[in-house]
Amino acid sequence: MRYAPVILLLALTACGASNEARFLIDPPAASAEIPVRVSTIEVREASLPAYAAAVEIAQADETGALRNIEDTLWADDPVRGVTMAFARSLDDATSATVAAEPWPLAEPAQARIELRVERMLAKADGMFEFTGQYAIAAPDGALRERVRRFAIQTQIDGTGPAAIAAASGRAIAELAQTVAAELRR
Repeated sequence: MRYAPVILLLALTACGASNEARFLIDPPAASAEIPVRVSTIEVREASLPAYAAAVEIAQADETGALRNIEDTLWADDPVRGVTMAFARSLDDATSATVAAEPWPLAEPAQARIELRVERMLAKADGMFEFTGQYAIAAPDGALRERVRRFAIQTQIDGTGPAAIAAASGRAIAELAQTVAAELRR
């Protein structure tokens, strides 16, 4: 029985060890900066459907069923990952200072963007579908408030989770360009 603590420690260590591949949502940098009518923008926490908010990377099969890709995970909590990737992409795409909530500066942001994702899905046909709506709020009246729908389709270049992660990053960057154009001076 003197080996019982050692065996228990090894068993607990083995349970905590995980070798799943983890993938980042990493949008490409914007090619040009768009001058916008506000100098600061807060990005609220993104709302994702349950399957997209899960840490497992899912893909639709030919029947439309969503299946987790074995031994693969998102590297970050998907809600946080999408929120941060969108904020970074919008910061790259605009002349404004952009940060995800909670807003880190003493002076409130001039505009707030809220992102509600309906679909964030790798489809069996090799396309990545990213749809939903975004709202632009301006508590101080710095710009006209509005709600817009978006529907972005990007090609998944290759197969597997790395290709899905890359397509999701491109879709988020495309949405940031769309929002930046809405905020143009």
